[in-house]
Order: sequence, then structure tokens, then C-alpha cells
Amino acid sequence: MIDPASFRDPAGRVHHVDGRIFRAVHRAGLQDWLFVNGSEVFQRLVQRGAVLGADEVDPGVLGGDAPTGGLVLEHPRIPFWSYPYEWSFGALKAAALAHLDLQIELLDHRIALSDGSAYNVQFLGTRPVFVDVLSLRRYRANEHWAGYRQFCQQFLYPLLLRSKFGVPFQDWFRGRPEGIAVEEVAHLARWHHLLSLGMLLHVIAPGRLQAHAGGWVETRATRAQARGLPMSRYRSLLLQLRDWIAVLRPRAQGPSTWQDYAWGATYDRAEAAAKRALVECFARSVRPALLLDLGCNTGEYAGLALRAGAQKVVGLENDHGALERAFAHAHRATLDLLPLYQDCTDPSPGQGWNGREHRGLVERCADVEAVMALAFVHHVVLGRNIPLADVVRWITSLAPCGLIEFVPKDDRAVQRMLSLRDDAFPGYSFDAFLAALHRHARVVAQRTVSQSGREIVWFVRDAQ
Repeated sequence: MIDPASFRDPAGRVHHVDGRIFRAVHRAGLQDWLFVNGSEVFQRLVQRGAVLGADEVDPGVLGGDAPTGGLVLEHPRIPFWSYPYEWSFGALKAAALAHLDLQIELLDHRIALSDGSAYNVQFLGTRPVFVDVLSLRRYRANEHWAGYRQFCQQFLYPLLLRSKFGVPFQDWFRGRPEGIAVEEVAHLARWHHLLSLGMLLHVIAPGRLQAHAGGWVETRATRAQARGLPMSRYRSLLLQLRDWIAVLRPRAQGPSTWQDYAWGATYDRAEAAAKRALVECFARSVRPALLLDLGCNTGEYAGLALRAGAQKVVGLENDHGALERAFAHAHRATLDLLPLYQDCTDPSPGQGWNGREHRGLVERCADVEAVMALAFVHHVVLGRNIPLADVVRWITSLAPCGLIEFVPKDDRAVQRMLSLRDDAFPGYSFDAFLAALHRHARVVAQRTVSQSGREIVWFVRDAQ
């Protein structure tokens, strides 16, 4: 099957065959690929893990889709594919810096990038990896940075939204998958931003030109293209952007509900220990290659699962403060944890051309082997009015086994949630939860983990 996101590249296509990932290199991209692959710098980048590896294989693996006059590469499989509008600020910043570092190192060896797409970066844990090897090509004397505008729209401007204006970029970016336009960011700028050289050069000036675009701007651009850009200036632009992005920090938005979560925030010491023990027992017994943690918070339970036997965890969280803490914690501890921004009542849908260019969250969960939904269900049912049976069905559909925590109405956390609203949830009970669960799975173990009656249930989904 041809990957529905690879149609834009004239140099090649990505194919999925029996769980393996192949890239057909067409005649149009062959010479550039041979030049890049034959360079020592490219091989060093692959060995360091900065670029995804690629091994030439027999073109016959693609059958009738084998390229005429080209060749076929095989890539290692990325365990979980994510998109820039799902990343934390820290993840997007890490990807931007990795993208610029890659360009700077390659440019010294006369290799350039044909674009500046954030979608060319994926994550292994918190480590960014460049995956689109056919966007690397031979440098052309005095060429401009072809991907500058795209880099700004998909890396720089989303980072500036959060850093300079305190606006989370994820939902805005998801609504504009091609990236955030310069005039939208420039419109937010105030007089004091004129004092920032970076804001002036990369946002305010081009934003005003874009807003008043006409023949004069096109003529200037044409003349600049004809003059060309010396490699030294090309490199200086990359370095200037790198220095600026490196010091960007997310601007505070006010108190975050969950970023200061700690083990004792909801449980006493004995209760916390009981919950931790069950998570460790589950991970040690199942040893999932890929575990999905719904409402991962700052990543504590994901870390426990990884240390107990899970190989990789993808965490989903919609609290921006907790999300940043989770990414920072995973990076410091070198955990194979990728925390992603998701509102699970409105998960990322299929987007782009024909709704297939960027796959929806649920479709990407096909390889998930286990799921944890700890202190999650009551937020979705009582906080977002999603029917309990629907929530249970959705969770059990994500993986063949998992842990689900049920928090009863007598619990302090639920009492706080209901204190300012009517209790319109007569069907919310542990018996109703178990009845819904039994329609899709069997219970392997069940444990009470708090005096208020919090229950954690270990389920195995019924055969489909």
C-alpha cells in the first residue's frame, strides 16, 4: 500500500508491505540520493540516530509498484507516528533545533534540504529523528533556503505563539495543518516586539509585506532570487534562527490544574503504594511493546510502567502544564515516553488530502498492546458528559488489555467536580462501570486502592 501522505514528493513514495516500510526512489530523485547516501556525513548522522536509516533492498518487494530506473529502500519502523500539532512546546522546540542542526552540519558538506517541514521529524521517546531522506539533496551554488517559509510556519511561528503571546499552538496548528501564517502572528505583535531583532526580521517585516503583497514585493523577490545567497549567509541565517529558538521558553498561562501533581496529591502513602504496585505488576506481566497512557499527567505512572517492563509508552494529556512537565521528565530520565497533546473527547482526526494525509489517533493505535486509564474515566464522564458505556467501549477498543481506574461519587475529587453543578449522572456507579466493561472484556484482577472506594480493574478484551 502506498502511504497516503507521500504523494507530494516527486522524488519517491513510501510503501507499507506486511508491516515493513519501503521507500521507492524514483528516477527524479536518484542522483541526489546517491550523492547524499555516499557522503560520510550522512552515514554519521544515521549512526547517531539523527536521521532514519535506509538500506537498499530488491525492488521486487514492491511488485508492480517498483520504480522504473530507480531503487527501493527499507526503513526501520517508527513505533508510533505523531504530528507537530500534538507535540508539547518542548518537543516542537527539540524538533526545530534538530532540524536546524541537521541543516548546518549538512551544508558544510554541500547537502541542503528541499523543504522545511515539521512533518519530516518523528520522535523515539523524546529524541527527534529526521525521517524524509529524499528531502536531502545536493546543494546548489548560491541557492536560497527553499524551506524557510515552511520552517517558520511549522516550527517558528507555533513556538512564538506560546513563547511571546502565551497562546498554546496545538489547536491553532491542528486547524491549519500546513502551518501558521506569518500575518496571523504579526497581527498579535505589539510595539515592544520591535525591539526584538528576531521578531522584526522573521515576523513583523515579512508579515507587513505579506499583508500588502503586490507587484513590488514579487519584483524584489525575483531580484533577490537572481542574485542568490552565498553559502556563508545561508549558514548565518540557520545559526541566527537556532540561537533564537534555543532560548525560547513557554510563557506562563496562569495556574495549571495538574502540572504540580504528585503521588500524594490524591492518595495517602499506603494508597499510592497500592496503586503503584498494581501498575508495576501489570507492566511486568504484560511487558507491552507499546503502552498507551490516557491522561498521562506528568508521566509518573508511565515511568513506573517502563521501569517494570513496558518497552515504550505514548501518553495523552490535554493539560499544557502537565504535558510540558511530562516531556521534560522523560527527557531528563531518558525514558521511552512520548507525551502528546490530546483531548480524548476530541482526538486528532484524519486530516489533509482526502482525510488520509494525517491519520487519526485511533487509526495510529493499531499497534498498541496495552492501555492505562488511571483517574481518567470520571473526568470524561462527569466533566465532559460522555456516556459511561461509550467511554468504556472506547478505552477497551484501543488495546487488548489494560488498567482502568473507577473513581466513585463519594471521592473528594468527584465531589469537587460536582460542587458547582447539578449531579445529572444517576447512572454513574461502579456496578454500571463493570456491566459496561463485561460487554467487551473480562476482568483479570480488581483492587480497591483508596478509602473512598477507588477501584482499579485489570481487563483483557474479548476476542474480536
